[in-house]
Amino acid sequence: MEAKGYVVILEEDPLIRPLLERWIGEAGYRIAPPVGAPNSRPALIMADIPDPQSAEELLSPLREYGAPILVLSARFRRGLAGSAAAARQLGVKKVLPKPFTREELLAAVRESIEGDA
Repeated sequence: MEAKGYVVILEEDPLIRPLLERWIGEAGYRIAPPVGAPNSRPALIMADIPDPQSAEELLSPLREYGAPILVLSARFRRGLAGSAAAARQLGVKKVLPKPFTREELLAAVRESIEGDA
């Protein structure tokens, strides 16, 4: 399978990160560390935001990548309207509330990279 590009995953939970890496890798993406990532633009940045109040502080340096940002967080409520409003407020492509399924994650990744289809 040809790689679709690389994804930067910012997730500190030692149980969640390997699962995200596996799911994203199985979908055909390479995983790049946030430090020392290739000089090319990533296909996507996935970032866990544990506290919406500190979101801007965490997201601001990520915008320098010039890639779509998918925010993951247990602090956002489920539902399309709530997630879409949170994404607009944060200035990111998409917000995916935790917990989520593999299918929900991969759909959010696809929509974040390719645009809402």
